[in-house]
Amino acid sequence: LERFHARQLRVSPHVLGHSKAHVGRVVAELVRAAKAQGLQPGPLALSLRGDFVRIGSAYEQHKVRSPDCFDILVPLRLPPHLEPQPRCADGLGPCGAFVCGLRARDGWTRRCRPFAEGFCVELQGRSHLSSGLVLRWFQGHLQRCLGAVRYRLQERCRVSLSACPGQPPTLHILPCSDYVCCHISMAVRLIPAIPLGDALYLTALPPEGPHGSPAPEALWGLNASRQEQRLLGWLKEQAPAASCHLKCLQILKGLRDLRGHGLEEPFCSQWGRVLSSYVLKTALFSLLLQGPLEAWDEQFLVERLEDLVLYLRDCL
Repeated sequence: LERFHARQLRVSPHVLGHSKAHVGRVVAELVRAAKAQGLQPGPLALSLRGDFVRIGSAYEQHKVRSPDCFDILVPLRLPPHLEPQPRCADGLGPCGAFVCGLRARDGWTRRCRPFAEGFCVELQGRSHLSSGLVLRWFQGHLQRCLGAVRYRLQERCRVSLSACPGQPPTLHILPCSDYVCCHISMAVRLIPAIPLGDALYLTALPPEGPHGSPAPEALWGLNASRQEQRLLGWLKEQAPAASCHLKCLQILKGLRDLRGHGLEEPFCSQWGRVLSSYVLKTALFSLLLQGPLEAWDEQFLVERLEDLVLYLRDCL
């Protein structure tokens, strides 16, 4: 297991650091350009808040293999007189799905009609913010801003943007560097997000099934990635200095991927969803919080891996 981790899973901190720096600089340029462009249509349109949120394994110290894929939340701003009103979509979608109504301040309901016509769908007789319409606007908006960013970054890297129906756009970055380690082509998922406060966001649900059929346009998922990062940071402070909890997660992800490669569809997709990185991380959180954290010292690596596997088996 130690050799498997060292040779196939462990990411070089040096290469990861360079990759994250490239991603941060390019995304900052694109978000800045997209925010400036978004100010022009007027107050009754979506716009970018102007910041971005780094999420996922690359920023939580459990990335495996190559640092070539990143996830970034891009918070959006509703028109100033509209507020999101999320609620659980009981009976309307998969477990954990949300719908997002909109509340307009007094006197603004009629004035906000152009926004509703462009970004909302009717659901049970009420207007709800559409994740599908927001996603399509976001894709087109970034594509329109890419030209200016590409020109400014031409000496640093080459950039392009791709988008599939129902999925967040992917920013492709190929650095132009003299360092061999920095010639990694990187893919950055740019995920539009509706802020709800306290580091919670609504994001479009991922496509369902092996063929990626889009989720219903009115449905959203709740993203708590920043809260998960905070919990991981707190656990790192409380655990032993030589804690193996992140190594356990990396090894489990590596073993999952090895087994998944030998499966045919639809089992390969089902395997990846049932044992997704989110599910594995949630299982890890559950065991860590049961304590004691001293039991996660490096010398107990095999025992803790066994606990994780048995916990997942019992959950299934």
